[in-house]
Amino acid sequence: MKRIAIFASGNGTNAENIIRYFKQSTDITVDIVLSNNANARVLDRSEKLSVPTATFSKDEFYKSSKVVDLLKEKAIDLVVLAGFMWLVPENIITAFHEKIINIHPALLPKYGGKGMYGAHVHRAVSEAKETSTGISIHYVNNKYDDGDIIFQASVNIKAGENPDTIAEKIHVLEHRHFPVVIEEILLN
Repeated sequence: MKRIAIFASGNGTNAENIIRYFKQSTDITVDIVLSNNANARVLDRSEKLSVPTATFSKDEFYKSSKVVDLLKEKAIDLVVLAGFMWLVPENIITAFHEKIINIHPALLPKYGGKGMYGAHVHRAVSEAKETSTGISIHYVNNKYDDGDIIFQASVNIKAGENPDTIAEKIHVLEHRHFPVVIEEILLN
């Protein structure tokens, strides 16, 4: 059985989608959901689906081995960032080299980097009058949105389209592709 740990900071729709996707799998399970936000909705969503959760502070994440020790203890095969807002520290990147992935709501390298997440990305895409956008699933390294790209999917948009409608289109792509790419990584 391959084990996933999901890191999320907020609402958790992608995390919930991944949990539901693998709920009946005999090969892959979401073993734990971790968050840097004790009030994150993702924790409630996960608990309702019987997935254990844990939270951690900034000091526990960056100045201790608490998180990496927990991941090792649980024999995690893949760390999945699904709306997680902090840069992953070197000790976790080293311990899980090429075993940490992230989803970004744009076609990297465009609209990536520090501060480029969620509505910020969709607003920038709209203001740039792009005619397409999409998602990027990539390996995580020690820089925001910089790791090798594993998968991209795009969607057409109207130049200057409203950020909210762009977000809706991106969520459809995320929910359709993220669990499938995770499965391919773990089973190949």
